[in-house]
Amino acid sequence: MKNVLFIINPISGVGRKKEIETIVESTIDKSKFIYSITFTEYAGHATIIAMDAKENGFDIVYVVGGDGSINEVATGLLNTDIVLGIIPSGSGNGLARFLKLPFDIKRNIVILNNYKTTLIDTIDINNKCCVSIAGIGFDALVAKEFDKLGRRGFWGYLKIVSNKYFNYKPKKYTISIGEKTFERRALFISIANSNQFGYNTVVAPLADICDGLADICIYQKVSIFKVLFYALFVFAKRIHKTKYVEIIKASEFVIERKKKKWINIDGQPMKLNKKLYVKVLPKSLRVIVP
Repeated sequence: MKNVLFIINPISGVGRKKEIETIVESTIDKSKFIYSITFTEYAGHATIIAMDAKENGFDIVYVVGGDGSINEVATGLLNTDIVLGIIPSGSGNGLARFLKLPFDIKRNIVILNNYKTTLIDTIDINNKCCVSIAGIGFDALVAKEFDKLGRRGFWGYLKIVSNKYFNYKPKKYTISIGEKTFERRALFISIANSNQFGYNTVVAPLADICDGLADICIYQKVSIFKVLFYALFVFAKRIHKTKYVEIIKASEFVIERKKKKWINIDGQPMKLNKKLYVKVLPKSLRVIVP
């Protein structure tokens, strides 16, 4: 018997306790699992719950939420024997889409019953955990503005991008990989473990979450006449075939900006120092997959 804890972020769109309890109770294989359900009460609470999971006898911790909630739980489970499960209910749900997890709660419980797991990499950025994708520049600006919205969803995200894109000036970045250092001026840079922000916005088509490497995706700004072309290649997962993106794979590197500015880590905006020390932590998190 394995002991499962479901952590639900009530802000992420699936905070209805009765619905979760009913579906879990009717679907979970009781010959294999016993379960408990808890709700987060404030930002960072999921990390505390996850860190206490081992002492409380849990083998599996399921997060019901978006990429930010997944990040909080994963932060508490890194390099432990406890397995992470994901029921996506956020806005973009980038990691869940990358892992091909369904959005239906019942289908996810069936996946739990089948119980297949894999070890994935995570990324350390200035001692902050990144599970899926991080971004600096325009990406971080959009994440900051999106975080202010009371109403979430794709159209809110698109509105911010449309409003901010044309007046945004690309910034200069210095990237150091080992003894090699080079400068780039970019609209944004993605540090990718998985391939997308969410909404199937695939900015790192070559990303592999188990290869021990991060994809440094350096995006140029294009003119108004090429924006639609840009977007079509992103959603077609072929943006790396254009001349507007440079992708470099590395396990450890430094990105330096002119100022201490915002960074988007798994959909959550935060301010970090102007120097970003990035290191991949190979096979540091075990996850339930289809």
